[in-house]
Amino acid sequence: MLKRILAGVALALGLTGAAEAGQTFDAVKARGVLNCGVNVGIAGFSLPDSQGTWRGMDADLCRGLAAALFGDPAKVRFAPLTAVQRFTALQSGEIDVLIRQTTLTMTRDTSLGLRMVAVNLYDGHGFMVRKDAAITESKGMDGMTICLSPGTTNELVTTDWFRANNLRFTPLLQERMQDNATALQSGRCDAIGTDATQLAALRSQFTNPANFVILPERFSKEPYGPVVRRDDQEWFDVVRWTLSALIQAEELGVNSGNLEQMKGSPNPEIRRLLGVDPVLGNSLKLDPAWAANAIRAIGNYGELFDRNLGPQTPIGLERGLNRLWTNGGLMYSWPMR
Repeated sequence: MLKRILAGVALALGLTGAAEAGQTFDAVKARGVLNCGVNVGIAGFSLPDSQGTWRGMDADLCRGLAAALFGDPAKVRFAPLTAVQRFTALQSGEIDVLIRQTTLTMTRDTSLGLRMVAVNLYDGHGFMVRKDAAITESKGMDGMTICLSPGTTNELVTTDWFRANNLRFTPLLQERMQDNATALQSGRCDAIGTDATQLAALRSQFTNPANFVILPERFSKEPYGPVVRRDDQEWFDVVRWTLSALIQAEELGVNSGNLEQMKGSPNPEIRRLLGVDPVLGNSLKLDPAWAANAIRAIGNYGELFDRNLGPQTPIGLERGLNRLWTNGGLMYSWPMR
């Protein structure tokens, strides 16, 4: 009797495995293309080039996921979304996954019908000001007008920090970060508040980037990562473990250039990762070469970071916290066995 009662409660709440199994995963596989939500346009993350091809770390992660699913990184449809639009688009089913500089927080994970998957970039909130303002620390920003995007953690972080330090500011709220960049350059606001990587990306596109300074303090933890709906644990697993495979590849010294050669390695971890031993692909209901296809398409995590955000790009970021754990960073793949 008790088992029947508990089963009825689980069914009513949608908690059974059958209710969650395969809903999004099956739809994506049947459609043959991945609908991936990205930023409307920010350098280094997701920005169309002169040919209309989406470039950047987030866009590449979408391609890597498509390669894992279909063996073809081109089987992705990009949906550009503002911060205000992003969660609604995912909740409504317009997109299958959101990969768009989204901070993973407890309230987002527990109250939106969504699931935060895993961290693909560690960041922190900062401020960018005009160099001629001669400000070296954020406490010199009292009374400034600060450009912010509504519906972001940055709006809350800025408000909390100014209140805690008994300082005043005037918010100028605009959905598109590019509009905030234009407002700062034209003098409509005195600063932009957002995550440090985005500040560096915005500054790289300024007409005179040397005229603007990113202040050194960081005021929050801003771990970015993919977001999916709660309707499908199988889909959650595919997204999580595809990202993990890119990190694992860097840990094992596997990259897009040596992948075929590494398939001959006697190392069992490498053989599982690259599908020589098909156990990992089988567990995800994917081709045994799912991870190899993703790595071939976009490289391992280090290649992904360096190509889009690294020191040799206009963004010019060091890895910092995004180094592998073996090099003093926080990037760490769960054991893939």
